[in-house]
Amino acid sequence: MHRRSRSVFLLTAAIAAAPLVTACGNDAHPGAAAVVGGQRITVAQLENRVNEVREAQQAGVRDQAQYEQAISSTGTLTRDTLHNMVLDQVLHHAARDAGVTVTRREMQQMRAGLEQQAGGAEGLEATWLQQYGIAPKRLDENMRLQLEAQKLAKRLGTDTSRPEFWKALSEASRDLNIDLNPRYGTWDVEKSGRVDAKTPWVRDVTTAGPQQQPA
Repeated sequence: MHRRSRSVFLLTAAIAAAPLVTACGNDAHPGAAAVVGGQRITVAQLENRVNEVREAQQAGVRDQAQYEQAISSTGTLTRDTLHNMVLDQVLHHAARDAGVTVTRREMQQMRAGLEQQAGGAEGLEATWLQQYGIAPKRLDENMRLQLEAQKLAKRLGTDTSRPEFWKALSEASRDLNIDLNPRYGTWDVEKSGRVDAKTPWVRDVTTAGPQQQPA
């Protein structure tokens, strides 16, 4: 479920844990987690994004018990991460169609304001990681998306919580002809969001994330 906010449009659902899914691949697009506008999001790309979050979580805790607690509180991280990767492209498409652009200066100003609220850069990175599953290395990218969403809503004469905004995303979803690998669910065009499919042949295998390397 995606979050709709008047102040900050967070493209991350409250992220919960990262199951790795073992199942048959998508025969039409082998190796793809999703195809968006004819472009593949590969399973490897998705796993890399998930690992970025897991590594940041592990670096931010004192011991293995805390790390395992962080994992248990983020139970659908793989699926939520794919949702965000697809929705990012949907938003880009909708913003481009509306003539919306974002400058680096605007991104810097937004980040500076959020860092001030969070008590510094580290505080902002920790908040985005814990609450929204955004790894620190993806924070600037996410700032740009927030601004795109806000400026798109303004261009439409609405805000990111209103149906007019989500209608624009629905139209972009339709244009992009989004196709998810069945192991990750399906894409609801009207809601511009991923939904779980009833697939009894899917088996989830929960992992503890990337293994620590011996010293």
